[in-house]
Amino acid sequence: MVTNKMFWKAIDNLAAANKMSCSRMAQISGMDITALNKCKRQSPDGKAHWISVGSLVKIMNATNTSWVDFASYFPKER
Repeated sequence: MVTNKMFWKAIDNLAAANKMSCSRMAQISGMDITALNKCKRQSPDGKAHWISVGSLVKIMNATNTSWVDFASYFPKER
């Protein structure tokens, strides 16, 4: 099962693999630079916030990442 935490870790790993911060990755993807900040990954009441498919596609297009490649950034431990 994929968890919210694992999904965001994959996004962090994608940014690191491209030698950039999540803020920079959001910027080159056409999003606000705060869109991928750690503080936005949960609502104030602690509910997990999932990134939208549209935002993920923007990130993948900007980093030239396929779905298969993105899947390789998920953490191996569950």
